[in-house]
Amino acid sequence: MSIIAWIVLGLIAGFIASKLVNKSGDGLILDIILGVVGAVVGGWLFSVFGMSGVSGINLYSLIVAVIGAVVVLVIYHALMGRKSPS
Repeated sequence: MSIIAWIVLGLIAGFIASKLVNKSGDGLILDIILGVVGAVVGGWLFSVFGMSGVSGINLYSLIVAVIGAVVVLVIYHALMGRKSPS
């Protein structure tokens, strides 16, 4: 996939995963970064379990990327901690 396709898929996956994990986004840039990392992690996890990973911009790849982004976001929030409201 091209870098533009990874960014688009990462943006969509990061946005969806942010809404699933913490109901609000973490910011556009962080959503993209975590989404792209999530797409890679999701592809790796799916390949470990014998399924195909991210193969392009399609529904299956989006689901893989969102699952990976959710995993990355859960780990990110566990490591960074939740910000307490002021």
